[in-house]
Amino acid sequence: MSHSATVMQDQSSPEESKPLVFEQLPDFPISGQRVAVKIQQKIDLMLLALEALELGGSEYMLATALTLQIKNIIKNRVILWRLRCSNPWRRSYSRDRLTLEQAKALVAIATFRASQLKVLIRQLLIAEHQMKEKGFPLESNFRLSEYLERFRAHFTSRMNPRRAKVAFYLAHESELNEFALSLLRELLFCGGIKGMERFWISLFDGEVE
Repeated sequence: MSHSATVMQDQSSPEESKPLVFEQLPDFPISGQRVAVKIQQKIDLMLLALEALELGGSEYMLATALTLQIKNIIKNRVILWRLRCSNPWRRSYSRDRLTLEQAKALVAIATFRASQLKVLIRQLLIAEHQMKEKGFPLESNFRLSEYLERFRAHFTSRMNPRRAKVAFYLAHESELNEFALSLLRELLFCGGIKGMERFWISLFDGEVE
């Protein structure tokens, strides 16, 4: 077993010490209590969009882990990086499978940060609508252009160009921009009332009966 796999297995909390935030997230009857690869991919991409919204995004994520009392699961930057490398689009794809608690921890961080950035996210989506309505390039709006540029940079440096979908996005900047904007819309959804619970449940749509 790889060192990273061992680390990932060790992050599960004992039953009696589950973080309070997890009470909002139901457990699902899934095989081996490990989430599907597509769920891991989705969570990481949401976190990638959050990083593009603010400088020092990963540090805010670690601070959020402390705030939400899930520091025992996401102890440091290395652990956070290893968990996120469960996304098969990553250059550094680890082939590890997240436990339910690890997935819950990442979802809790994503939705908490989305809630904190809700005003900015809404402003960017309004700007997108205005630019398209007027027939202007998205880059005409400085803040929207900044988000898209950061997202493209993160995506290009971290995702594996040998993956067909990644290669498609890298070859079509406009499609990658639209993908970045679709993630913004999802962040607005999961940053709202009961957003964490709704986002968590949506991840398992089609995965469980």
